[in-house]
Amino acid sequence: MRWFKRSLFYSVIAVLLLSLAACNKHELEKVKVGEVTRSIFYAPQYVALEKGFFEDEGLSVELQTIAGGDKTMTALLSDGIDIALVGSETSIYVTLQGANDPIQNFAQLTQTDGTFLVARDKIDNFSWDLVKGSTFLGQRKGGMPQMAGEFVLKKHGIDPTQDLTLIQNIDFANIATAFASGTGDFVQLFEPTASVFEKEGKGYIVASFGTESGHLPYTSFMAKSSYLKDEAKTVQGFTNALKRAQDFVQKESAAEVAKIIQPYFENVDVDLIETVVERYKSQGSYATDPILEKGEWDNLQTIMEEAGELPQRVDYEELVNTTFAKKAAE
Repeated sequence: MRWFKRSLFYSVIAVLLLSLAACNKHELEKVKVGEVTRSIFYAPQYVALEKGFFEDEGLSVELQTIAGGDKTMTALLSDGIDIALVGSETSIYVTLQGANDPIQNFAQLTQTDGTFLVARDKIDNFSWDLVKGSTFLGQRKGGMPQMAGEFVLKKHGIDPTQDLTLIQNIDFANIATAFASGTGDFVQLFEPTASVFEKEGKGYIVASFGTESGHLPYTSFMAKSSYLKDEAKTVQGFTNALKRAQDFVQKESAAEVAKIIQPYFENVDVDLIETVVERYKSQGSYATDPILEKGEWDNLQTIMEEAGELPQRVDYEELVNTTFAKKAAE
């Protein structure tokens, strides 16, 4: 009889624990996040998802990829998503168009440009003068990659409109294919495409736009001001999880990070992911904390001005909310 009572007791406890676990899972706050593209450049975000850092903060993050900054911002403005991961320049564009509920950047993910200059032929001693007179396959006009690219070219005394043939009317998804098929002498590419091309002998990385253009809020998490106010606890938990992931990426090896994020890049060899992560880590592309600094904001707007894409400057305090990032970094 004692055995039966003891067995019954443990069975009841087990059921209660399972019920409690299910209840806790049910109580996770759902957060809809839209990323502008799927990229190893966003490694800390995938680490936070895979390591359960968001769940630890009571959040269930639903991630979707929405190709294009304009489409990502449309989803955010129409409440299709709660948080957008996109270039900070988009928040400026929306503001200058007169948004009723301003978009604010609350957590920075990457702090440099993420593209590389890839040459068709191998160049042992590259100098930027070699780009003059070439056909340059750039990124979409008005986007941060193209603006950063033009900024770097001008920095090295190259006028993108006079000193080379600039092609920028090809859709983002087709740029790599166009280069592989013979268009252009140089191309501006994101990873892992740049490393894939190098591995396959289709092109060779000769320079980093991230190193050349300096620190700027290249990709940030942003949301409507009303969401940051009404869902402050959720946003704080989200930012806390991001900071843990940023610390993890900085501390752990590229190999470990690659292994964790591989599920998000099923068609990419883990060794190649490791190469890309190491390249981004070594040039300081991953932000070490979520705080978007004023100097970075100013550099962003300078680059936009140089590209002729900034009608007027927008104050840092208007579009950047560091409350959550600073608390997470304490």
